[in-house]
Amino acid sequence: MLLIKNGRVVDPVTGKDQMLDLVIENQKIVKLLKPDETVLFEKENKPQVEDAKDCVIAPGLMDVHVHFRDPGFTYKEDIISGARAALAGGITTVVLMANTKPVVDNEETLQYVIKKGEQTDLHVKTCACVSMGLKGEQLTDMELLKERGAVGFTDDGIPLLNEDFVREAMKKAKSMDMPLSFHEENPQYISNNGVNKGKASAHYAIGGSDRMAEISMIERDIRLAEETGATIDIQHISTKEGVELVRKARKKYPNIHAEATPHHFSLTEDAVITYGTLAKMNPPLRTKEDRDAIIQGLSDNTIEIIATDHAPHAAEEKAKDITAAPSGILGLEMALPLAITNLVKPGHMTLMQVLERMTVGPCKLYGFRPQGIAEGEIADLVIFNPDETFVYEKSLSKSQNSPFLGQTLYGRIHMTLTNGNVVYRNETVGNKEL
Repeated sequence: MLLIKNGRVVDPVTGKDQMLDLVIENQKIVKLLKPDETVLFEKENKPQVEDAKDCVIAPGLMDVHVHFRDPGFTYKEDIISGARAALAGGITTVVLMANTKPVVDNEETLQYVIKKGEQTDLHVKTCACVSMGLKGEQLTDMELLKERGAVGFTDDGIPLLNEDFVREAMKKAKSMDMPLSFHEENPQYISNNGVNKGKASAHYAIGGSDRMAEISMIERDIRLAEETGATIDIQHISTKEGVELVRKARKKYPNIHAEATPHHFSLTEDAVITYGTLAKMNPPLRTKEDRDAIIQGLSDNTIEIIATDHAPHAAEEKAKDITAAPSGILGLEMALPLAITNLVKPGHMTLMQVLERMTVGPCKLYGFRPQGIAEGEIADLVIFNPDETFVYEKSLSKSQNSPFLGQTLYGRIHMTLTNGNVVYRNETVGNKEL
């Protein structure tokens, strides 16, 4: 029996925001005690005790946009190392993308990912591909892949350019009640990916990625989702126009969802000039106006989901020239601290709202039942101090590609639990307390 006491429960599922002590046994929360009830309980039962003084206790976070690079690119990350990084970030459930090698367009690769995920303390779920080989030409056997455990479909990393094919995929997904997630970048508007066409591309004297690459694709996919009724996710939104398109669409069509990454609400294209390839990602960081629109979209629930697009790359890959280096950034460990630092502390959002975007919103997309902090619920929890600062010194990922390394952030994560067990405890390994 485990007693977690002296913490403030902030739970967007049940709406609780109060001082409560949790009793955990057999994987579940079995009692919620008010502080004055705990003294007698502790005396009579003598449980193991964890002190959450000055900390928030919240439901474990869910990240619906994650690359663990396994199979095929395990020198960058694998499911075991990725799970370790996720748990360090208070994330207890992930949904993996399908652009591995081989890609997840077949039962064998799907089962490999699921079975390896079961070897970790993380709840590992995965999407399968929309198209065979990520070629955008032939649908995968979506019914079989759903039956074998896929929770959604995406060709993330590669845009689906053929409108007729996308319509067909949406109709199929609608008939199966499964979500489709879309990488919205039309290569017609991109000379060099990963860098915004503007100040950043001018700095490097390259063509860059025009904002219309995203806008045009979002326009099309919203139109097709309205036509077919399919549930879709606009991934890693980066433009103010894209946010507005989603805002207008969601007033009539709640089946249209969108996600924003911590790097897109924290940084602008100036970071690419400062940090080079460490701040190169697809879609690219854009202007302050775009970042502000994303923050507003998160605040008013136009954007329901904060998702990291955790994309590890080896140091030698990121050491290449700006046009040759791969796009992508780590995200799992710092998603919550970045949200607290750049959304909560400046007053853009409440802590409850941020936690909702990292729990309830992701569950809505996939039709999962969100687990709150209530008696009888599985104890998947994150315990963190939103007012405590720390320096992000080293990632637990195999890779270290992040411009946030070395920065001081709010929101030190103290502990993560899955199935009632402590699976991560911050002992300042990689994170130095000030």
